[in-house]
Amino acid sequence: MNAALLRNPVALGILALLALIVMASTFVVVPETQQGVILRFERPVATVNPYRENQPFGQTGAGLIAKLPFFDKVVWVDKRVLDVDLDNQQVLSTDQLRLEVDAFARFRVVDALKMVNTARTEENVIEQLRPLLGSALRNELGKRQFAALLSPERGQVMANIRAGLQTLASQYGVQIVDVRIKHADLPSGSPLESSLNRMRTARQQQAATIRAQGQKQAQIIRAGAEADASHIYAESFNRDPNFYDFYRAMQSYRQTFGADGSTPEGETSIILSPNNEYLKQFMGRGR
Repeated sequence: MNAALLRNPVALGILALLALIVMASTFVVVPETQQGVILRFERPVATVNPYRENQPFGQTGAGLIAKLPFFDKVVWVDKRVLDVDLDNQQVLSTDQLRLEVDAFARFRVVDALKMVNTARTEENVIEQLRPLLGSALRNELGKRQFAALLSPERGQVMANIRAGLQTLASQYGVQIVDVRIKHADLPSGSPLESSLNRMRTARQQQAATIRAQGQKQAQIIRAGAEADASHIYAESFNRDPNFYDFYRAMQSYRQTFGADGSTPEGETSIILSPNNEYLKQFMGRGR
């Protein structure tokens, strides 16, 4: 019987085909970029080539593996970073500005078995994370003013949103790598104009306050300089009254005759007698 079977090419072909089917159902090639969750009777039982942080490429569990034929199947889960996009999310800031926010989050599946148990596929994970990202955005941006998104405080805002999303996303076996706001705009029309006017008024008030503080500080510095100058003049007068009188007279002449540039050349006319007290420094220092 066996000999007859071996001499029958049709039977040999059928046996070879069955062997190929069994081998195809038993052996699977796991790519480097994929995690394989083995399902037995639709229940997850093991993970092949799981994600491990800082694992060198080429030293993972990728390659040829064996499973129970016909009873086991493999669900593939990407090991790479995936994206979740969120568009036109409505957020109300603490200064009562209604914002339209576009954001995205980047995540990686770090526990493929948990992900398959809770969401089954990566597409389902993305659909579950999208409303969670919106909730984390509203919770954080609702505590801050719109100006916080335009200042260095923005980095802390992103870190808080990421931490809040990670708390919610851990149930799906994923790690939130990053969260970013693509843009946050005010709605067009009168709300936008009103908000811009409020922001302009606030900046003008801030500028006026800074100018007032600068003027106050300048007056303090000027008063101090004048006090120092008066002190120096007083000391000079006490040491040499004649020289002090001469110096002050020269300053007066300089300003009166326009030598300091305060009066255009040729526009000063003064008629005084030679014995005028004002010109005594020209007559031998008062003699």
